[in-house]
Amino acid sequence: MPAPIHNLSLENSIANQYVAELRSIDIQQDPMRFRQNLQRLGEVMAYEISKTMAYQAKTVETPLGEAEVALPIEQPVLATILRAGLPMHQGLLHIFDRADNAFVSAYRRHHKDGSFEINLEYVSCPELEDRTLIIADPMLATGASMAMTIEALSVYGQARDIHVVVAIAAADGIEHIQRMHPRVHIWTGAIDDELTAKSYIVPGLGDAGDLAYGSKIQD
Repeated sequence: MPAPIHNLSLENSIANQYVAELRSIDIQQDPMRFRQNLQRLGEVMAYEISKTMAYQAKTVETPLGEAEVALPIEQPVLATILRAGLPMHQGLLHIFDRADNAFVSAYRRHHKDGSFEINLEYVSCPELEDRTLIIADPMLATGASMAMTIEALSVYGQARDIHVVVAIAAADGIEHIQRMHPRVHIWTGAIDDELTAKSYIVPGLGDAGDLAYGSKIQD
């Protein structure tokens, strides 16, 4: 059985507001607000993922005595796909502030006929053996770049738990990840059913990288 899908939109929470603002064509006109909403969504998901981790009791000395607190046994490794994933990554890092970090450059190289292929050119990663790995990218469309990223990171060790964190996921992308990497947990702000001919999510929110950091010359 594949790992469960964690769809935050199925419950009422402040995360729904962040997703709504990310989708809004009017609010998208403010890149700082767009980045902030991705960051805040990353913070919410980090909190939810923290509930799945292992804890142990520790004694903390206060000015007036001692208190026993359940603390995480380890910190995760936070990974992101450049460039669009950086705001969500920062949100994760705000919560897991002692985490190690990994960065992957994976992007679509488009052809004149409208097709594209995924190019992966750069990976920076710590040891992953028996650790918790959390990978952030705002959009899970076809799932091809995320699957390639998971495979590239596996060179650095067999992570015990893998969590994929996205703002919007397409049903096709979820199916692809579950088929290629069935033990991966997917956390998403919402799930959309449709992809365009160019593999953009509908209704989605557009190009997250451009909305966060400005338009680019398409290669």
